[in-house]
Amino acid sequence: MRFLPSLTRLVAVGAVAILGAATLTACGDDSSAGADNPYDLLQPGVLRAGTLSDAPPNVYLKDGKFTGFDNDLLSAVAAKIGLKVEFVGTDFSALLAQVNNHKFDVGSSSITITEARKKTVDFGNGYDFGYFGLDVPAGSSIKSFDELTGKRVVVVQGTVQDDYASGKGLDPVRVPDYNGAINQLKAGTADAWIAPAEIGETSAAESGGKITVAAKLLSPAPTAYAVAKGNDALRKALDKGLDEVIADGTWSRLQAQYYPGRPIPADFKPGSGTVAVPAAPTASASATS
Repeated sequence: MRFLPSLTRLVAVGAVAILGAATLTACGDDSSAGADNPYDLLQPGVLRAGTLSDAPPNVYLKDGKFTGFDNDLLSAVAAKIGLKVEFVGTDFSALLAQVNNHKFDVGSSSITITEARKKTVDFGNGYDFGYFGLDVPAGSSIKSFDELTGKRVVVVQGTVQDDYASGKGLDPVRVPDYNGAINQLKAGTADAWIAPAEIGETSAAESGGKITVAAKLLSPAPTAYAVAKGNDALRKALDKGLDEVIADGTWSRLQAQYYPGRPIPADFKPGSGTVAVPAAPTASASATS
């Protein structure tokens, strides 16, 4: 019976030693996990991107694959920093909150940088500029943005076009996606749609003559990829990759592919603005790329 206290002490010491070893092992695992996932991604090595499926030529589905200027550019940027991209469709009105809540690592959807949006997410450097387009039903008398007072104007909820319409006192009709806006114009239930110009032009071209573009207006700010607030490691890595795809000509090639003939404003500098932008390839060269 005298040996029981000693035995109890030995068991206790052993338990402490095992616990200490387990703690050290766990700490080692945390360090290893951090090294394997430096950008705090949902899945190490994979960039989960929230995007849209109905907004060509910027972001859309083709043959079951997410593509478009924004998404193809993001894939090239991600490759520069050793990541693969997994695209997932969502509604634009929910996208920024989903990024900040870590449902997605990044938002890719021609997102214009605004002060209000900076309260929800962080933005990388701008990668594109854009115009507002004014789409109207064929035969409409509307020819400019100044003629929208008292008209039924449709916008996609949460976009800068929504902000523009509200700022002009238009009380717009808000829909969740671009197809909803297009369908209202085709059905004659809206007098005009304020759209991202490139998306509006594509929609008009594919409408069978039911929609026309009445006017264009340069957007006040660049578009950029969105990441969760405070994820500086991912934001800086994407900025680095963006500069690299600008320098190697990928940005210029994709511009020519998706926006053939679109002039680039003289004062627009993509990325950090410190990288020389190669000339865009000719139309024939970009068509075969």
